[in-house]
Amino acid sequence: MHKKPIGYHFIYGLLKLHALLPLRALYVFADILYVITYHLVRYRRELVRRNLTNSFPEKSLQEIIRIEKEFYHHFCDYFFETIKLLHISDEEMKQRMKFERLDVLAEAMKDHKSCIMYLGHYGNWEWVTSIGLHIPQKIVKAQIYQRISNKSFDEIFIKIRTRFKSLNIERKETMRRIIQLRNNGEQMVIGFISDQRPPKYYDQYWTNFLNQDTLTLTGTERIATKTGFSVVYFDIQKTKRGHYTGTFSLMSRDASKEPEFALTEMYMRKLEKTILRQPAFYLWTHNRWKFSKKKESGNNTDQ
Repeated sequence: MHKKPIGYHFIYGLLKLHALLPLRALYVFADILYVITYHLVRYRRELVRRNLTNSFPEKSLQEIIRIEKEFYHHFCDYFFETIKLLHISDEEMKQRMKFERLDVLAEAMKDHKSCIMYLGHYGNWEWVTSIGLHIPQKIVKAQIYQRISNKSFDEIFIKIRTRFKSLNIERKETMRRIIQLRNNGEQMVIGFISDQRPPKYYDQYWTNFLNQDTLTLTGTERIATKTGFSVVYFDIQKTKRGHYTGTFSLMSRDASKEPEFALTEMYMRKLEKTILRQPAFYLWTHNRWKFSKKKESGNNTDQ
């Protein structure tokens, strides 16, 4: 067992103390955090306002502000809901994060076939790791993750994301680990969140997403195509505070047979539909549209 970084035990202990509280108590903290984040610190408010305004040009300023405030409330809820993963029972998790149309996933994984699951930074994506409570234990459950620069927080998030015995695969190791698992005869379902902004040098695929030219990651599609895995989309809906329902839909039974960029485009359209249904629950603090199609460099320094 490797040595934990300095600060890990203090931060983990503090978060675990919060996690021992019931969610109804944590939501009191979330309401306080909302006031601090939105009204006092004004965390990325300019960026969020710009993202919302550009995504919904037909909406009035009053409507944009309403969505903006609802988003920050949800963002603070998401923070404490994620901490709660450090101490939550399987039964409570099943009540709060529901998985519908599991038959679609089962059909996609028939005959020992493995599956890639697309989802977005929507609702509470951290709770989706509880899928392990709903499918056979013999199936490897995994998610792709990007290391956090702060080693203490990185260790804590690894602990959070493996609460339900899922496997973390570091982004740079994705293809190697998948091939390794496949060669070992493992059947797997792997979650990919593919709505991040690609690196500046990435220029493979542009699409129109939320009324804007959007540079789009295609790595998930490339992996799916090379492996011939089946592909599903997981549509998350927030039904009420602290409760989410995700629904599976089939995108492809065999990704290797799909035309280039077809899966990427299908994913972006499905995610867009999810967002349009309840816009406030998307991650609007991310500088998704930093690069423009006509000019990818510039003076914008937002991260």
